[in-house]
Amino acid sequence: MDELAIRYQRHLAFDRIGAEGQRRLARGSVLVAGCGALGGAAAALLVRAGVGAVRLVDDDRVEPSNLPRQILYDEADAAAGVAKAPRAAERLRAANSACRIEARVERIDAGTIDALLDGIDVVVDGLDNFATRYVVNDACVRRGVPWIYGGVVGATGVTLTVRPGLGPCLRCVFPEAPPEDAVPTCRTHGVVAPAPVTIAALETVETLKLLLGRDDVRPELLSLDLWDGSFRAVRVARAPACPACGAGPARGTR
Repeated sequence: MDELAIRYQRHLAFDRIGAEGQRRLARGSVLVAGCGALGGAAAALLVRAGVGAVRLVDDDRVEPSNLPRQILYDEADAAAGVAKAPRAAERLRAANSACRIEARVERIDAGTIDALLDGIDVVVDGLDNFATRYVVNDACVRRGVPWIYGGVVGATGVTLTVRPGLGPCLRCVFPEAPPEDAVPTCRTHGVVAPAPVTIAALETVETLKLLLGRDDVRPELLSLDLWDGSFRAVRVARAPACPACGAGPARGTR
């Protein structure tokens, strides 16, 4: 057996991936937007799955309160306040040296998003605010790049796969960002580590499907509460008046 067959033998045995699927993953390129609890867990899964290139973007630094849920960092990182993206990249390269991992310490905004999307096949959401998610959503819709929305608070989480032109985008579901003081956040309501890890796993599965070119990508908005073990899938449709993917004049908002 060659090195690929040895390393990925469980993937090769899985009929939804196989040898050709593994080669497709190796040709794929993913942007992980945010390297905290969601993004860090998703990045770890993608790199270990054999995705060929992963671009990590985060302008934050590690602090002690990150350690209960952000799996790529340790106490020394928090004590030194190291930048998350480069440290995450360092840890992930040790897990899979064949993966091309790029770390960018910068803020995602309207001025940076297009360059960050260059050469990217899929975007994975590891963000913590709607304003930046709308920047990602609008740019992905404009450029036809699929992305996976994910959010977590407490023990609950939600995720949606956005495929421009084929289904709803984030603005179809949430036309406007709720006021910051009107919705619970991790800062106000906390978060337990299994929730972001679970949502990251769901995001990763959808990312693999997209890279593999499969037609069984999940169409629903999926929400879960790990504390009580409940899952709920809601079918959502494109909004004709959506400012990002609808026919209105604001389509492709920059």
